[in-house]
Amino acid sequence: MLNNTLKIYKNAFSGLSKENWYLSLVMLINRSGTMVVPFLTIYCTQKLNFSIVQAGTIMALFGLGSVFGAFIGGKITDKLGFYYLQVGALISGGFMFITLAFLETFVSLAIGTFILSMCNEGFRPANSSAVAFYSTEKTRTRSYSLNRIAINLGWSFGGAMGGFFASIDYHLLFFVDGFTNILAALILIKLLPAVKKVKNEDKSIERKITKSAYRDKPYLAFILLSTLFASCFFQLFTLQPVFYKTEWHLSEIFIGGLMALNGLLIVGFEMLLINKIEGKKPSLYFIGLGTIITGFSFAILDILPALALVAILSTIIISFGEMFAMPFMNTFWTSRSNDSNRGEYAGLYTISWSVAQIIGPLYGSFLVEFGGYSLYWWTISGICMLTASGFFLLNYLTGKK
Repeated sequence: MLNNTLKIYKNAFSGLSKENWYLSLVMLINRSGTMVVPFLTIYCTQKLNFSIVQAGTIMALFGLGSVFGAFIGGKITDKLGFYYLQVGALISGGFMFITLAFLETFVSLAIGTFILSMCNEGFRPANSSAVAFYSTEKTRTRSYSLNRIAINLGWSFGGAMGGFFASIDYHLLFFVDGFTNILAALILIKLLPAVKKVKNEDKSIERKITKSAYRDKPYLAFILLSTLFASCFFQLFTLQPVFYKTEWHLSEIFIGGLMALNGLLIVGFEMLLINKIEGKKPSLYFIGLGTIITGFSFAILDILPALALVAILSTIIISFGEMFAMPFMNTFWTSRSNDSNRGEYAGLYTISWSVAQIIGPLYGSFLVEFGGYSLYWWTISGICMLTASGFFLLNYLTGKK
């Protein structure tokens, strides 16, 4: 039994390039320090005495900075390559996290959060392009899953430790997050050689294969749907922790444990799931299914009683929704791009998530402020269901895997 289980895991992880393993190690170290974002709304409301709308505005500015960072990052990646942008984004983001520890007024924290996010999110298009560069079409989805496993393993550790540090002093979160960013940059420099932008010598081929992501209509529809889905998913890290703290009176340590559980489930099951289902259905089908599961995870928070066990159940459900949806989102956008425009496609995909970080906290905080949490949970769940329908319809119209 044990040997069979080990064989299944070995098969799931085999064939991936050493460079993608190195990238995943860098991501693991970086995300092990990811403590600020999931506790930022609690920090704003509980320690700085901001209103829920002010806290939502801070998170929205984090999203706005992400838009600029992703757009600029995508352009730089296509022009100069992905290597130096990753290093620069990690180092600048690290110093900005440390700076945020000293900003305690609404205006200063809002400006600092915007700049931090712009630095930090420039990393994502470059990193996504690097994963694609070091993988083949056959290993691409699993390479992105490996990267996500590193993110979630780091998230598990960071979430658990973040809850512990927050119970002592919230400022520790900013320092740890900053130092791990810088450490990740140093390890990236040590493990991977610099890669410059590869020029296509065949101009006729270059003209033929180069297209703009902004003119790819099915992809733009996908981006719109991804934005709606992400605006719902981000509630897991923005207003849901506040709900658990203020309405269900769960401790910071328990909330951090929920985030750790989310990450551990991804680590334990995502690669096995992807290895089992990849190629069985089109990518958009699995994305739609994952979106439905995500919507259900939010709905049960209003259906079931206020118990810690229900919070655990919701976390388990949304984790499986994430496993179905997100790896195949990466597969979809990479399938429509190539070496000449991958940074632009990655940038636009990152922008969709960045826009979601703006609109999600904004409409979420206003729903809570003026309609209460019951309206909030049912609206989020309803958006997920409508978005899932859009993914299924796009799948039918495109017929793309």
